[in-house]
Amino acid sequence: MESYDLLLRGGMCATPNGIAQVDLGIRAGKIAAIGNLPVAAAAEVFDAKGLHVLPGVIDTQVHFREPGNAHKEDLETGSKAAVLGGVTAVFEMPNTNPPTTSRIAIEDKLSRAAGRMHCDHAFYVGATPANVGALAALERLPGVCGVKAFLGSSTGTLLLEQEEAILAALKGGTRRLAVHSENEERLRERKALAVRGDVRTHPVWRDAETARRSTERVLRLARQAGRRLHVLHVTTADELPLLAASRDFATVETTPQHLTLAAPECYERLGSLAQMNPPIREAHHRAALWQAVSDGLIDVIGSDHAPHTLEEKAKTYPESPSGMTGVQTLVTLMLDHVAAGRLTLERFVDLTSTGAARIFGIASKGRITLGYDADFTIVDLKRKQRIENSWIASRCGWTPFDGMETTGWPVATIIRGLSVMRDGALVTAGEGKPLRFWETL
Repeated sequence: MESYDLLLRGGMCATPNGIAQVDLGIRAGKIAAIGNLPVAAAAEVFDAKGLHVLPGVIDTQVHFREPGNAHKEDLETGSKAAVLGGVTAVFEMPNTNPPTTSRIAIEDKLSRAAGRMHCDHAFYVGATPANVGALAALERLPGVCGVKAFLGSSTGTLLLEQEEAILAALKGGTRRLAVHSENEERLRERKALAVRGDVRTHPVWRDAETARRSTERVLRLARQAGRRLHVLHVTTADELPLLAASRDFATVETTPQHLTLAAPECYERLGSLAQMNPPIREAHHRAALWQAVSDGLIDVIGSDHAPHTLEEKAKTYPESPSGMTGVQTLVTLMLDHVAAGRLTLERFVDLTSTGAARIFGIASKGRITLGYDADFTIVDLKRKQRIENSWIASRCGWTPFDGMETTGWPVATIIRGLSVMRDGALVTAGEGKPLRFWETL
């Protein structure tokens, strides 16, 4: 009789061979058996009948604010929100205080994460004009998912504005470089269009041309440099043809917010709680993003979880900071879109797990296959529940989706064979580990 540490019985499992009812045997944190395992023994048995067992969801864009702004989030609270929402791993962004731009800063984040983060994790290095010469070495440090460049100013002090500096960063390494793509010169020119007290003008100031112009330039420079590029939180119909023409080196990310909300309704209903960068835009941009999902142009979904306190968000626009929570609601929002027929469950898996592992080269993650890490997001596709602020584990305690009923909810989060979340409760704390990447093993 085969013996396992954990046996998942009877779930509908999303394997590379399709979605089918199979058992999964887990040993030493790895997937050891897939199939019909009726006589197997295990230290722990999970009855997954009636549930879907998906590869662990990977959120490729979160801001957990530590160090420097722990009053609104830290690595512990942010990762708790992640696992409660069914997320097994995150990429954390560098615009902290101080920013993550050096070996010392990376080592500090890894030290802070040890024993405190509940999910697996990796950290971005931030590109600046001062550190472009060090990026090739920094991007290869353990626990680093890559380099992030802010081409337009957002939250924090990181900015890579001049074409020479952007090109230097692109030439200063080999791993896929991620960019926040807004044109800083145009943002300065149009700042007066951000009407005081009227958050509806946020997408007027940071308009579609601001994003298109930046993306056109960075694609040109990346091709010139021979560098792979990842364009984060794409929001406009205008950028999509440019990205479609650059598929030999560029990959594309969007967010659940931009697939769910639309201007001006979201600003009229939510005020500055709907304010983020790049902005939530009009419905025709949202429709174009959904077409890009359908066409396969979107590679990955990242939440861009970027919390601020309600007191901070209540400031008069444009003094109100941009950003909203998202890591805890990513899974249920996207499953609700599955329930509505906007994407298949297979496409959900590709966007939230397999795609991230593929384009970033995450070792042993993103698929339910023999020898891979036993990371699972277990969901009830029929469960209907209302998203409420009281459920949000982020220190800021709110979500723009408060009051929204969704169909499809995570019921368990398993990371390397450890049950971390069951039925909405944290059951294993602080066991998250740094992610590993094929290019830097």
